[in-house]
Amino acid sequence: MLPRFFKSGRVGQVFRFLANGFVGHLPWMALRLVFYRLFFQIGKNSSVMMGLKLRKMSDLHVGHTTNINPNCMLDTRGGQIWIGNYVDIAPEVNIWTLEHDVNDPDFKSSGGEVRIEDFVWIANRVVILPGVWIGEGAVIASGAVVTKDIPAWCIAGGVPAKVIGQRNPAQNPRQPYRPFLL
Repeated sequence: MLPRFFKSGRVGQVFRFLANGFVGHLPWMALRLVFYRLFFQIGKNSSVMMGLKLRKMSDLHVGHTTNINPNCMLDTRGGQIWIGNYVDIAPEVNIWTLEHDVNDPDFKSSGGEVRIEDFVWIANRVVILPGVWIGEGAVIASGAVVTKDIPAWCIAGGVPAKVIGQRNPAQNPRQPYRPFLL
């Protein structure tokens, strides 16, 4: 990984521009992973599909055999994002660690770490807000907005997301998804 100098300030802005404008659209995932691994941790057998948008080039930790689908947005400006092992993140998911306080007269920012444990499935177009912990094996239904912690092995959905069911905890490790082009 590169020194922090390359991840912050104007130099970091240049690398983020390259990542979002060019590298994220390379059709060969192996090249994208080489670039991303210079800036943040990505575990073995994990995949990052085309169109990933980053708001900061550090403080992201992705476990092994995890899949991040196309057009996701990950924002680590307000804290770290920890994504566990065997996690499936569907297309167009937004994970935020920074937001504005709408009641503050100066519209100040506040943030917090987001932690996603192992075996979690986050469905299409989910929004996860700062300071949220998603427990092991949880499923977040499509279109949900996660504003509070989600317990392990639960199914959550809605706006704001709430527990709507339970998931079978007998999950087997997934096989790596390694497409040549995507």
